[in-house]
Amino acid sequence: MKRIAIICIAAWAGMAGAGGLESLEVFVKTVKTGRADFTQVVTSPVKEGQAPRAKTSSGTFEFSRPNRFKFIYNKPFEQSIVADGQTLWLFDADLNQVTARKQASTLGSTPAALIAAAPDLRALQADFTLADAPDKDGLQWVAATPKSKDGQLQTVRVGFRVRDPATNQAAGLAALEILDSFGQRSLLTFNRFEINPALPGNSFQFKAPPGADIIRQ
Repeated sequence: MKRIAIICIAAWAGMAGAGGLESLEVFVKTVKTGRADFTQVVTSPVKEGQAPRAKTSSGTFEFSRPNRFKFIYNKPFEQSIVADGQTLWLFDADLNQVTARKQASTLGSTPAALIAAAPDLRALQADFTLADAPDKDGLQWVAATPKSKDGQLQTVRVGFRVRDPATNQAAGLAALEILDSFGQRSLLTFNRFEINPALPGNSFQFKAPPGADIIRQ
């Protein structure tokens, strides 16, 4: 498969001077739903004598904590990743193929758990070692290292926009940087991030398109 609101101001008041770890804790605790556009740039490891190769895709992202989210890729290829609370659905439109996996055994040490699936920071700390990372590009960053050494994920960094005291605008998710064990780096940047929007009850229902080949793992 191809590589794929404003809330209570008091809760956010301390974030202007907070580090990335505190920003993550407040985000997980107070942002129960979210919606954004995203752009993803995947960069492969540089090979000797070759220029760096990067692939760019874009789409939309929604989540409802805990354990429900969807990434809809629109360009350059149509793909969907939908978690409905029980099953993680992966759909490739070009192949008209759906892969279904049980969420319980899939999401623990994944980037999705960091930003959308986990109910609280304690749940994240069961699967990740979390630490503040230096501020960069005007964002507060937290670094997450999976405790399991069996997966393909090496490290994840999550970036948050700092709350602007002048406007009282709440901080929001800005970026997700993923480094896998093969040295491939994926950077997702989120735009027009909405905090706690009202999402329809059927937002995370998935129905396989007619004629799609369904693979259950």
